[in-house]
Amino acid sequence: MQSKPFPKSKRPVVAIIGGGVSGAGVAYHLARANCGEAPVILVFEPRAELGRGLAYDTDDLAHRINVPAAKMSLQPDDLGEFQAWIEARDAVAGDSKAKQPDGSLFPRRQLFGEYVASLLKPLLEDGRVRHCHAAVTGVERRAGRWTIRDDRGGVTEADIIAIATSHPPPAAPGQLASRLADHPRFVVDTTKPGALQVIRPHDRVLVIGNGLTAADVIASLAEHGHEGPVTAISRRGLRSRGHAPVPQPLFGDFLADATHSAGSLLARIRAAIDAAKAEGISWHGVIDQVRAQGYDLWQALPVAERRRLVRHLRPYWDVHRFRIAPQVEAVLDAAIATGRLEILAGSVADARIEGEFILCTLQPRQHRQPLERSYDAVIVTTGPAHGGILETQPWLAALAANGHLSLDPTGLGLACTGHSEAIGRSGEADPSLLISGPLARGTFGELMGLPQVTEHAFFVANEIAGKLRVNTTHTHPA
Repeated sequence: MQSKPFPKSKRPVVAIIGGGVSGAGVAYHLARANCGEAPVILVFEPRAELGRGLAYDTDDLAHRINVPAAKMSLQPDDLGEFQAWIEARDAVAGDSKAKQPDGSLFPRRQLFGEYVASLLKPLLEDGRVRHCHAAVTGVERRAGRWTIRDDRGGVTEADIIAIATSHPPPAAPGQLASRLADHPRFVVDTTKPGALQVIRPHDRVLVIGNGLTAADVIASLAEHGHEGPVTAISRRGLRSRGHAPVPQPLFGDFLADATHSAGSLLARIRAAIDAAKAEGISWHGVIDQVRAQGYDLWQALPVAERRRLVRHLRPYWDVHRFRIAPQVEAVLDAAIATGRLEILAGSVADARIEGEFILCTLQPRQHRQPLERSYDAVIVTTGPAHGGILETQPWLAALAANGHLSLDPTGLGLACTGHSEAIGRSGEADPSLLISGPLARGTFGELMGLPQVTEHAFFVANEIAGKLRVNTTHTHPA
């Protein structure tokens, strides 16, 4: 399906929906790309600044980047740019915990948001990128173009759309949402500003989930003076791992004779970890190599095997791949050592409100006998409900209902091609509708860590630039 030339009298309009790192990255790289005729680049984002999104729009002092600053950048070919930006401004001068003994920097998360916003600022000032301070409420296809409606009453027409929206919020497991909805300290979405302010210093807290979000929550509670007991429960009881004490070299090669089975890939990773250990290299080097080769490994797996991997192995991958910052790890270690933090493998079988308390029936993974516990607060940190993205964004649901979008068969977001073009209900791709960021991970695999997100934003920007160059050639023949 080829793009139709844009009207000769108009500059092409590219609308990016979502102004977090994914959307801001697309805008930044597109504004600097060779597009033929310079497009009008519009970014729909209700937040005050572009580049922050959910992850970096935080003033919580406990929230830190979980990747060393030297490996974070909006530039895929200049990974050290963020650290250089920090050093040029002495930006961690007031943060005594930012620098680790080995010299690596793990600054507060809001600082990365400031860095991305600073890169967008000159593009906004000279008009190459325009920030629409509004949330999108509707998108329709009309007469070969897209019509976008927003919550401020605006109506915008665009030739190309890049969907770069935030993760959908977590979903409370089972019937907890309805059973506990009336309790003042039942927190379902920790990304909402002030969500944890309802927790009192000595509350007994149940945290459902045990990944990065859970670690952030426990660290935030400690930062704000919480001293009560915390139980973190997840199906397998896996806790997010920390970084190696010193950088580890990449180890292993999983692309030579790439496997087409999730099981055999797991066996190869385990064998590589054993071989690395014999050479004095920790598992970090093996997992980092899998991540580096992740796109090609994912492409080699049939859809059925991708589903198996997501269903059975994703939790193990997540806790090894998405490591917690050393400062957060220290908080968790101290809480476990003092008995204030208990980590359980199991599930919440039932819960009900009784007066001020929440009575929970916990079902441990390895025991038939359930545990009856009373808590003052319950916090859900199960991670983004990617499979429910259409329910959380009505305009996305409408696009799907009209045949423009479909869910990825792995349950990781929206279906798209290897060019990041959205796949509709008919199975055909729309070259004027692209997916950027984590919602495209069903096709591209690892798209949650920042390096992969920025690489994908650069990729999507170049895909759009290529379409614009083609249309410039069509409309202005030599």
